[in-house]
Amino acid sequence: MSGPTDGRTAGHAGGRTDGRTDSGHGDDARERAARRDLAVRAAVRRGLLGPRTPVVGLLDVVGIRRSAAALRAAFEAVAAPGTPVLHAFAVKATPLVPVLRLLHEEGIGAEVASPGELALARAAGVPPERTVLDSPAKTPDELREALALGIAVNADNPQELERIDALMARTAPRSPLGIRVNPQVGGGSIEALSTATATSKFGVALRDEGARAWVVRACLDRPWLTRLHAHTGSQGIPLYLMAQGVARTYALAEEINARAGRRQIDTLDIGGGLPVNFGSEATTPTHAQYARLLREVVPGLFDGRYGLVTEFGRSLLAEQGTLVARVEYTKSAGGRPVAVTHAGVQVATRTVYAPGAWPLRLAAYDAEGRPRTGPEVVQDVAGPACFAGDLLAEARALPLLRPGDHVAALDTGAYYFAHHYAYNSLPRPGVHGFAPDGSGGIAFATVREPQPPEEIVAEAGGAHVSALTTLHASARS
Repeated sequence: MSGPTDGRTAGHAGGRTDGRTDSGHGDDARERAARRDLAVRAAVRRGLLGPRTPVVGLLDVVGIRRSAAALRAAFEAVAAPGTPVLHAFAVKATPLVPVLRLLHEEGIGAEVASPGELALARAAGVPPERTVLDSPAKTPDELREALALGIAVNADNPQELERIDALMARTAPRSPLGIRVNPQVGGGSIEALSTATATSKFGVALRDEGARAWVVRACLDRPWLTRLHAHTGSQGIPLYLMAQGVARTYALAEEINARAGRRQIDTLDIGGGLPVNFGSEATTPTHAQYARLLREVVPGLFDGRYGLVTEFGRSLLAEQGTLVARVEYTKSAGGRPVAVTHAGVQVATRTVYAPGAWPLRLAAYDAEGRPRTGPEVVQDVAGPACFAGDLLAEARALPLLRPGDHVAALDTGAYYFAHHYAYNSLPRPGVHGFAPDGSGGIAFATVREPQPPEEIVAEAGGAHVSALTTLHASARS
């Protein structure tokens, strides 16, 4: 970390950098909250957050390192010594190059699902052998590039496997290749994120008539198919259902290997999907809890016969990020206070459109970035977009907010400030990583600059301002 530091406080409790891999309860949760409070105050003092930059994303570098260490330790504790394990971060969760680079340095690879995500992973220096390509709509060019680079590919369906067959006929790629299956174990509390339902668009549906037999025959006919991949879901999926999906995939691998008379399937990609607790500071469930459950339900998964790939995203980064927005105005409507802020649908799209499924904890800070105190008052926290439903929270009890105060949306390090929704052409906020500076303060590093107006114009076709009027004129002549 480089750059000026401030936000110094006596007795600061957030400076541990020992890589401790505890569960997020107790001391670790308190330290994370203390680091966040210091970072918000320091961001205000530094001008990273203020009238000209009224919304900012903050990433806790110490928290990211600890989260990566905890994931690695969780599976090391249950797997046989020497078991090859690749933890591939789901790039879609936080598609920011410096984040991917930090995770790479912490031993985490990349799971990509588009040419753009692959480009981000490569820009971050993630090597092909630590990259996995998953997507239900891979183009021929995507497949060709992945195979040429040696990136692992999971075929989503029979038609895609035929494309890979054609590419294999021309060359002998270095890529590990597998088939994605849908174990069809059912959905969780958020239907849109449940990827193992009977009608999910992902993978080969194992319980459909003839599907399981097709997967077995496809593998037996192709000795180079050495992997099976399943991803049961994401937020809202209970752990037992995730484990059941892994168990069904493991049973299929055992069947294929028995039929082949050898260990043809040598790696199981069990996906990610560990849910995040958005209701409190505690990390629950943990990767360690999930790994222990898998060992109980599928003990053969960890006996050393299979390599493992995981694809966690939200559970690695959510708790490590905070969105902070300035309160521009306050008013009252229908007898209820309303704080109008600069964070709304453009940065918290899921929360605004589906608040029941994606509620966020909010923290109030004063104009100087200090935690706001005082009696809690039920109030709405609104965003800047021009529609009535642009609310971060409705009827939320917080210390009464005032103009110039700040509101922090917690646990937003995944799927929030890196997934901009350009409603009203609102700009993408800047993102900064922070860490203790060693002397009681906070150091910042820029992850992404705030989006300038000229970039918004360029993305809106500014270079082609006369394109349609010229076309119209030529059509009339």
